[in-house]
Amino acid sequence: MRSRINFYIIEYAINSLLAQKYKTIFMVIILSSLIFLLSSLFFIKNSIKYELDVTLDSLPQIIVQNIKAGRHYDIDIEAIDEILNINGVEGAVARVWGYYYFENAGVNFTLMGIDEYEEGYKESLKKVAKELDFSSSSMIVGEGVRDVLNKSYYKEYFNFIKPNGELKKVEIGGVFSADSLLESNDVIVMSRDTLREIFDMEQNRATDIVVRVANADEISTVAAKIKLKYPSFRVITNNDLRVSYQNIFDYKSGLFLSLFIISIFTFFIIVYDKASGLSSEQKREIGVLRAIGWRVDDILKERFYEAFIVSIFSFLAGTIFAFAFVYTFNAPLISNIFSGYSKLKTTFDLAFVFDMQTLALIFFLSVPIYISAIIIPSWKSATLDVDEVIR
Repeated sequence: MRSRINFYIIEYAINSLLAQKYKTIFMVIILSSLIFLLSSLFFIKNSIKYELDVTLDSLPQIIVQNIKAGRHYDIDIEAIDEILNINGVEGAVARVWGYYYFENAGVNFTLMGIDEYEEGYKESLKKVAKELDFSSSSMIVGEGVRDVLNKSYYKEYFNFIKPNGELKKVEIGGVFSADSLLESNDVIVMSRDTLREIFDMEQNRATDIVVRVANADEISTVAAKIKLKYPSFRVITNNDLRVSYQNIFDYKSGLFLSLFIISIFTFFIIVYDKASGLSSEQKREIGVLRAIGWRVDDILKERFYEAFIVSIFSFLAGTIFAFAFVYTFNAPLISNIFSGYSKLKTTFDLAFVFDMQTLALIFFLSVPIYISAIIIPSWKSATLDVDEVIR
């Protein structure tokens, strides 16, 4: 039985590529670069989307804020008792938190205050409460905060500047991480009393109140009841936050789409140039092969092997470099398309997300199209008379 794979034709295809090594290298570099850019954008998009989904799943069901003159003010914790009396409310917790600008590093930290025996509204904070020493002024920091503090030589403690200008020394008691780096990377957790001292907040005040509803289907109903009882309060549901986050992500995705279209357009220009016809030298080579006895399908197989070798090598090189660029080097510059460029944020590592659908999409956007661009003009030339092709 005759083998379908003719290794002599494969050998000829490889020698043909080596004979045109500069042209082959140039084409591999161009294709690899385009595939690298496309792969990097898709990988970053998938990682950020994963982080957002995990973060959104951990958000409180309802957040109640005190608003005056359109600005967020501290809320009186006595409002918790009234909220708990609303039908459908299972629990309510006052949160003490805020942002602290570390000028030396040019970043904002998110400070969270917790109590030792308080009912936690988030699993990650429950774990931190078990590790935190409430008997002293200590804190548990996120991985990004730890790296920033280490660079500024704060390895055992950190001095917070209070509103009156005094310093508050807080020991670094450990490092924690949550399921999402977006959630924990820039977070510092400490006792509520310590945080109130840093922010100069009264004991009967809190930043906001988070509400837990027994039936998730009644979140909007409970939120409406809270708003009716406290018209001046801002009541935010987890669905509101989800929509807001999604709008930001969709806006960032629009920038991604622009780069995606530019990359695809560039790739199709190359394909069109290939498909528009063969050079006179390539046509002459096909004529010679036909003259010495090669059949049309042999020529098409040889061209297929050439195109397949170039395209598959470019695909592997582009995706491998993209994996290293995104998940090893954290995609410098390109990741700012989604996360934004600002010195007022700590950096975070992109979560590794292996998506076969993404790889398949990149593959079918590059390899088969490039092979077709090589095969079609070769078939047109191979089906002509030998004399006509050679002339």
